Formats: sequence, structure tokens, C-alpha cells
Amino acid sequence: MSSQPIVFHACSQTISADTWPVDAVLALFDMPFADLMLRAQQTHRQHFDPTEVELATLLSIKTGGCPEDCGYCPQAARYDTGVTAQKILPLDTVLQAARAAQAEGATRFCMGAAWREPKDRDLDNVEDMVREVKALGMETCVTLGMLAEHQAQRLKDAGLDYYNHNLDTAPEFYENIISTRDYQDRLDTLGRVRGAGIKVCSGGIVGMGETRLQRAGLIAQLANMSPYPESVPINHLVQVPGTPLYGQEALDPLEFVRTIAVARITMPKARVRLSAGRRQLGDAVQAMCFMAGANSIFYGDKLLTTGNPEVEEDRALLARLGLKARNAHSDARCEVIQ
Repeated sequence: MSSQPIVFHACSQTISADTWPVDAVLALFDMPFADLMLRAQQTHRQHFDPTEVELATLLSIKTGGCPEDCGYCPQAARYDTGVTAQKILPLDTVLQAARAAQAEGATRFCMGAAWREPKDRDLDNVEDMVREVKALGMETCVTLGMLAEHQAQRLKDAGLDYYNHNLDTAPEFYENIISTRDYQDRLDTLGRVRGAGIKVCSGGIVGMGETRLQRAGLIAQLANMSPYPESVPINHLVQVPGTPLYGQEALDPLEFVRTIAVARITMPKARVRLSAGRRQLGDAVQAMCFMAGANSIFYGDKLLTTGNPEVEEDRALLARLGLKARNAHSDARCEVIQ
């Protein structure tokens, strides 16, 4: 990673390697497991109720047909994964899903569309969705691909709370996963989102064949944002037949736990979310992730196109661990990062 700051062109934010150099993040990964867990737990308790977990539900509002070549993604049009391209969902269908998620206890509703970037006319529908879901009393998040500055402002004016745009992996490993956009494209979009006054949701995927050093590079990129993201989703690769990463050697589950712990230590006030791949992790590994500082999950039986633990399974696991769902009206002192 360069020692020079990377300047977002659309706003005054920078990424600097001064706060968390990659070697310092790697040193956290290399700690004895018990010591790392203790430090992560201490950090977590300084900023959050350790028994509270945010429940977020993710809905694909426009599935498949994406022109990108992300090696992990079953929605890429160039891969034969059994995913059929669909048009954007009607507003009533989205609101029905949001009401159902709210009834099950979710406080944040996330809407994803398989676009490289939205056209301006696409935002008309998305803005209506944001307004109507917010009217239910839920937090709103969308992930639509790359944004222009005026598009970020449109979403802000509609009342959007969070915009998700993952970095996916470290800069040094990125070209092994995606060739249809570069790392700076992702950074520029995040800069425009932050410049519009929207909270940032950004994380990555582990288990794609990257090294521990490259996992440290991803966390360093996120932690050195000024400010770092309010929400940090950590995904465990879900291997989908037909994608280039299908057949990848599985990541050691304890390495995933380490990634959660390091994210918590380096971004102490962020909501660290267990995202894709929870079904493959199992209850015991998820329990360790909560101990390591994860305090948000995607909740529901499906993410964009891949499976997720059933709602009743999640409720049972949280009950067994003595964890409770974050209330929509609970103290949000850590939601805005200074």
C-alpha cells in the first residue's frame, strides 16, 4: 500500500496509512487467539452493549444480468449460475418485504440491485422505495453499484441512511477478483456517498484465496478512512457453481473469527456485520464472532441470491447466547462516528 494519502475527488475525505499501517493490522492478526479475542471484547464493551445485536434484512430489488466480472458473484451475466435476470421489483412488493422484516424484528432494511451503476431513471424507483421504507420507521440502506455525485445527492434528499459499497479485498489482490472496475472507482463512490452526508456501509469478502497479509490490507483500507465506515459487513465467500471462485480452498473458520476481531479493534465504533456465509460457519463459529465483536447480522432466509439461516434458527441461537436484538429506539450514540 502506498504511504501517500489517497484523496477522494468528490469530497474532502482521505485515506491515510498513518492510523493503521498494514503491518500493525497484521500484528493484530498474528496475536495468540485468546489475547486477540480478549482485546476485541474489551474494545467492544467500551462502545457497545455486548449483548445487543442489530438485525438487518437484505432484499434483492433487481436481480441478475450484471455486466461486471466479479469472480464471486452469481449475478454476473457472463457466468452460468442459474440466476435469471429480472426487472426491478414493484414498490408494493418491496414494502411487503420490509413490513415482514420489521415484524420479525429487523430495524434496518437493505435493498440491492445488480447494476454496474444506476441510470438516473432507475433512481426514481429507488427513491420511492427509500421514502416508503423510512416511513415504516426502519433505517434504509441501498447498494446500487457506482454512483455519480448528483446521484448520491438524490439518495440523500430521499432520506437514505446508509449506502453499501464494499471494497471486497485488499488493493494488491483486487485484480485477481475483478477486472471490470478498479479500486479507485470504489473509493470514489464512497467519497461521493460521504460527501452527500450519507452514512457508509463498506466491508469485504474473505476466503477468496487471499493471504493473511491481504486480509490485513483490506482492514487497513477500511480503518484508515476518515471517518471509517459506520457499518462494516464481513462476508465469508459463498462458493456458487459456475463462478470462477467455485472450488476455492475453504478458509480456516478461526481465520474468519480473527478477521472479525481485527475489524472490531481497528474500527471500534462501527457496527461489524456477519453477512454472507453464516450458514456455512455454523453456530459455534458464529458464537465466537459475537465474542470477537460482531454486533450485526443479515437476518432472513435469503440474501441477494444465496441462502441464509432461517429466522427461527437465528432467534434460537441468539437466545442460547443470551443476546438480544437491538431496539430501533435504543441509544444510537455510536452510529455516527467522529
